[in-house]
Amino acid sequence: MAAGYQTIFLNQGETFTTSITLDDANNAPYNLTGFTVKSQAKKSYYTANASLVFTSTITDANNGIISLSANAATTANIRAGQYVYDAIIVQNSTGVVTRVLEGQLIVSPAVTLNN
Repeated sequence: MAAGYQTIFLNQGETFTTSITLDDANNAPYNLTGFTVKSQAKKSYYTANASLVFTSTITDANNGIISLSANAATTANIRAGQYVYDAIIVQNSTGVVTRVLEGQLIVSPAVTLNN
């Protein structure tokens, strides 16, 4: 499966959630039964530490739906700007890792933060 590309927009200090549906080569939902998902964002591909680790869940395994989220306190601590991110799935029985999504994360600054 080739990784999809998507730009994600996130408002600093807001609760963030996005759902992504994965399809296989035949445009059928990718069955994620027996997989886990992980996702993070960094300032660049070469940055050592993640700027944001998404709470990543498979919300509907049979229909290939994953969710990436972060609470308001977490997004308040991310500097406004442009980042890169990706999401991977890991097949639990074999440990095979597949990147399913990548792209840019754009963080818009906030004036009023709830912290």
